[in-house]
Order: sequence, then structure tokens, then C-alpha cells
Amino acid sequence: MRYFIIAGEKSGDMHAANLAKSIKEIDSDAILEGWGGEDMKANGVLLHQHIRDLAFMGFDLIGSLPKILRLFKECKIQIEAFKPDVLILVDYAGFNLRMAKWAKSKSIKTSFYIAPKTWAWNEGRVKKLRKYVDQLLVIFPFEEAYFRGFGINTIYVGNPLWDKINAFNRSRNQNEKQSEVIALLPGSRKKEIEKMTSVMVDIARLFPHLKFEVAAISEMKMLYSYFENISNIKVSFDNAYDILCRSKMAIATSGTATLETALFRIPMVVVFKTSFFSYFIAKSLIKIRFISLVNIILNKNAVPELIQEQYNLENLKIWINKLTENSVERVSQLNDFEVLINSLQNTKASEKAAVEILKTIKK
Repeated sequence: MRYFIIAGEKSGDMHAANLAKSIKEIDSDAILEGWGGEDMKANGVLLHQHIRDLAFMGFDLIGSLPKILRLFKECKIQIEAFKPDVLILVDYAGFNLRMAKWAKSKSIKTSFYIAPKTWAWNEGRVKKLRKYVDQLLVIFPFEEAYFRGFGINTIYVGNPLWDKINAFNRSRNQNEKQSEVIALLPGSRKKEIEKMTSVMVDIARLFPHLKFEVAAISEMKMLYSYFENISNIKVSFDNAYDILCRSKMAIATSGTATLETALFRIPMVVVFKTSFFSYFIAKSLIKIRFISLVNIILNKNAVPELIQEQYNLENLKIWINKLTENSVERVSQLNDFEVLINSLQNTKASEKAAVEILKTIKK
């Protein structure tokens, strides 16, 4: 079978890579091409476009519209030339839903893996999912009933992060002692990293007796120069899980990293900052109370969220003092993480997703 996979961000590349690996295990003749990053490439996907050129952020993408339109055109040409049995769309909803609409017009079967968070904002995308997507594979338990309620063919396959972290933990030395490092997770998009770094540097300067370690991405090395020459900050590339394993706590930019941090049982402060315009628009559209996946899944304020102007030295100082000690807040977070982990322990998500995709092709 022929599979064309589109992932537009770092986390999507990781999940798509694991999915590609599972597809090859059940379909020995599988041919995989698509858009993604180094993880997909390492798992046998021939890349036509790298994610380093696809990391647009929120409403800041308006200025990049000519480039986006060109990318749509190129992607369609590549898919038609490849003639896939199925188009697999991994997260990246703004781009991938448009590709789903086009694929439907060409009678190409589509499987959407990791659903748009329409339960948080932009519920209008539900209509597009129902109209253009043949199969929706979701990774949070509550999503299956939610999307089925709109008449969408939806299957909960489990959470791939849980599988990835389990595999990582099995491969590492479990006797390794936890250090006193504070993990700094500034995000995976260029705009995110640019917005988050200055406060992270300033907080490290405020705590010279503590050690901080930045989870950096080698594809964006030039963005981390701001951390250089700070004696208690270490920048480490492409090993976020190793950093979390030796961390006492984390300052995590809202996104996939918050869920990963919780699954490693590391207390955290969730932070986020964007342009005033992007924040103003987003605030008017988002219909849920929280921004972090941890709080959304648990439906409670389990971890603090410092957004926009709240993301400042004074607030970070308070939470660092609390979470580096055996405080009530630290213990409470750890207890909530156990509840979270128990809700996501449906394992082998990538394998289940691959099986369901093959079923869709054969229908």
C-alpha cells in the first residue's frame, strides 16, 4: 500500500514517525512519502517538505500567506504524483483540513490522526471533519464520544505519548538519581521560542544557586543564543526526555510538552506568551477554562498557568520556591499526575492507529 503522511510540527513528526514504523510492521510492502521531520525520515518516510519551513504560529501566519498558498499547491502536486491509497493527516489542522477537502474532491481516502481541538475552540472545524475525513483517530478518551456525537467516524486509539515515554523509561538506567535541575521548555515553534526565552534567562539569573537546562531543538540552533554565557544555564539539543528525567521541576510552554512533563511526574509551571493581537483574538475564540493539556484532561487547575503578563519574574519566583521544596503544591501536582496517567494507560496507540488505517484502505 502507498501512504502519504503530512505532519507540520515537531510533535506531529514524532507521532507520525511512530505511526510509520507501525504501518511497516503490519504492511511489509508499505511505501511511505510525505511532509515531516527527522523522526519520520529516520523511520523510512521519503520527505518532500521539512517541518522547519512549516512552523507558523497562530495569527502570525497572516504575513506568510503567499508562502502558505505555494505550499498547498506543491503538496497537491506531490500527492497526485504519488497516487496514495490513503492520505494520513497528523494534527496541524489549519493546513491539513484544507488538504482533506481537496483529497475528498479527488476521491483519495483520508485518515486524520490526532484531532483538531474543536472542543477548545473553532468548533466549526467539526463540519469539515464530518464532510471531508473518512476516519478520525483520537488520543484522548473524552474525544471519542465528543466527535461521534457529531456523526464523525471516530476511534480512540490511546495516547502515543504514553507509549513513547514508557519505551524511553524501559531503555534508561532506572537507578539514575534525579538532580536539582529545573527544565526550561521554551516550545518548538520559532515564534514561541522567541517570546519565551527572555523571562527564562532572567529567572535563571535570579536563582544563581540553581541549575537550569534548556530543552532545545537542533533544527533551530540560532534561536538559543540568548541562553549563552549564563553560568547556570545549560542548553541541550534533542533530548528533552533525558532533561526531564533529571529535573526537580519544569517551566513548560503550553503545548505537548506539558503533558509529557506530567507523564514523567515532574511538577511544573505552564507558561505562554504571544503577540497582543494573537492573544486578543484567541481569547475571544477559546471556550475552555485552561490552556494546558494537563488541566484540560483533568478538568481542574492542577498546574499553574502563567499567561501573557502573568508570565513574569515575580510569579515564577513564587512557584520555583514552592515546587523545588516538598510543599503542598508539589505533592498535589504529583497526586494529580497519577490520576492523569491512569486515564491514559491505553497502550500501543501507534499500532492500533496503523491497524485502523489499513482497515479503512481495504473498505
